[in-house]
Amino acid sequence: MTLANGRKILMLPGPTTVPDEVLQAMHRPAIDIREGELVDMTDRCLADLKSIFDTTGDTFIYAANGHGAWEAALSNTLSRGDTVLVLDSGAFARGWGEMGAMLGLNVEVLPGDWRKAVDASALEARLRQDSGHAIKAILTVQIDTASSVINDIPALRAAIDAAGHPALFMVDTIASLACVPFRMDAWGVDLALSGSQKGLMTPPGLSFIAAGSRAMKAHATANLRTLYWDWTFRQGEAHYKKYCGTPPVQMIFAFRKALDLLLAEGLDGAHTRHRLLAEAVRACVGVWTKAGALEFNILDPDTRANSVTVVLTPGRDPARLRDFCKDTCGLTIGETIGEIAGTGFRIGHMGHVNAPAVLGALATIEMGLSTLSIPHGAGGLQAATDHLANALRGERAETGSARVSAAAAGL
Repeated sequence: MTLANGRKILMLPGPTTVPDEVLQAMHRPAIDIREGELVDMTDRCLADLKSIFDTTGDTFIYAANGHGAWEAALSNTLSRGDTVLVLDSGAFARGWGEMGAMLGLNVEVLPGDWRKAVDASALEARLRQDSGHAIKAILTVQIDTASSVINDIPALRAAIDAAGHPALFMVDTIASLACVPFRMDAWGVDLALSGSQKGLMTPPGLSFIAAGSRAMKAHATANLRTLYWDWTFRQGEAHYKKYCGTPPVQMIFAFRKALDLLLAEGLDGAHTRHRLLAEAVRACVGVWTKAGALEFNILDPDTRANSVTVVLTPGRDPARLRDFCKDTCGLTIGETIGEIAGTGFRIGHMGHVNAPAVLGALATIEMGLSTLSIPHGAGGLQAATDHLANALRGERAETGSARVSAAAAGL
């Protein structure tokens, strides 16, 4: 028997569900790539990216996935033989470092733990040891979807400053941008990068870089530069140079529409939506874990990400649950990867996601736990709905109080 007929639901940590309006925006004829609408659209996209990264720095768009942005970040700022320090907290900072090794960089990994955020004190201690400033760049992710950790970017910047170290501070925001606050300039980030397929609600295929003044200064002497990724070439006067060739026209149409949707909601609104839905997921999972068969991967509740939650199933094959969700119910949730592959499942809750999608996914997983006789605390879904109801009641009460105060003041 199957309950899966109907629209399938995707709750992966990426790629995420694309809004219908964004998909529809792609379905139009190609246009002139050298003048007119596309030129204006590119300029607006680059300007809006500055707002989303919260920077006055330079922004760049690549026809590439996030791994392409990794390479662009390194090749535009570093030289062969330079040392970079990778802050380990999951799969993706490591992956960025591995790409650097292929480019001829000397890659050092600051040991981390897949169940914890990066230790800022350990970073400071390592940088204090580097009295000759051999380390030229520090690579980290804000949210790692493999572990579901969120790293404290301001704390890491403070550690760098406390050590008095001049290394460039580079942050991967692929799984965090537009999902949680990110303030590039205020937090002292020299370079940030992201991808289109998560919080930015666009099909995979575009990636983005924001480069601050220190990164642009390093660019002038970097010898890993290649023409496709090169910032200098991409800042040339001809429009096609912004893409180093023919622009990915339909993808730009899609991204423009996604930006319009995001900015209409407002970044603060998007951040609040992600926070509340993530809290609902964690309230639910917290109840499930009481029977001892499930557990959060990230141990410290304060470092659990608002875009993805990793749940471990010690001693049990999680594939049975994922298969039930997909084959019987039409819900796709993620498998664990890297060091924790095969030990749990991942619930993505980022991008174009709302309460019905999240609550429906939690209900389906809870049904799967019951059907497959996997021990779990009862009432997880109720805990999730109660959390959202309480938050909304509080918001309505606060709004009502504000209206009363405004009326009393004659506003």
